[in-house]
Amino acid sequence: MPLEAVEARRLYRQVADQLRSLIDSGEYAVGSRLPTERELAEQLKISRPTVREALIALEVEGRVRIRVGSGIYVTEAADAAPAPSAVIEGPFELLRAREFLEGAIAEQAARVATRDDIARIDATLVAMADVEHSGEASMVHDRAFHVAIAGCLGNAVLVRVVGELFDQRLNPYFAQLAHYFENPGTWLAALSEHRVVRDAIAAGLPKAARDAMRHHLAHSQERFAQSFGAETSAGAPAARKRTARSGSDPAKPKRSSGVPAKSSSARRQ
Repeated sequence: MPLEAVEARRLYRQVADQLRSLIDSGEYAVGSRLPTERELAEQLKISRPTVREALIALEVEGRVRIRVGSGIYVTEAADAAPAPSAVIEGPFELLRAREFLEGAIAEQAARVATRDDIARIDATLVAMADVEHSGEASMVHDRAFHVAIAGCLGNAVLVRVVGELFDQRLNPYFAQLAHYFENPGTWLAALSEHRVVRDAIAAGLPKAARDAMRHHLAHSQERFAQSFGAETSAGAPAARKRTARSGSDPAKPKRSSGVPAKSSSARRQ
């Protein structure tokens, strides 16, 4: 029997697989609400962003529907619904990689950028400012900004890598997450952060440029890490009612949902 390639299954895919199995087994019926993002993270002993990536993957498959302010609901499975791809990185994994790489690139750009380089960066900012809100068309200008900074180093490989990493946000999981959390306000915030990066590079301040780029991409992660809202006013009263009926201690969440806890090795994302 020939050897097969070993797949390093990403943590969010393991969570999605586990939740999908519970749905298929009837633990969560069609129309029922899943535990909140916070409850799932606590039971699985993983970060909430990992849970969020898993829920987004399941929504892309058509297995759940996320209703902001209400919760995550099981939907009728479509025929031949695709499972999460083994080659698609989670949105937070991508942003963390970009934060590390592009922070270093911005730092070096501040040392070597020419007037022509700054002019190219400025052109992307002008184009971004002319777009009213985020969308597929605006992503062209956003991408051009990051590629222009990489171009300051005169290294075609870095330009290609930065472009390819940015293009990963066009995958269906990233696009679905952006659907919930990107809006005209976040677009203006990103533009403002871009300008801080540009100014640091133009001023020849390597550390400031690195910190500004890392802040920008870390802030992007924070924007996507907002709660779907199921644990606020819509979810809290229901939780209190369940507690009143059962007499259970709200500080001690039960594991009756059927989601087994992960071992300590699963706590790192």
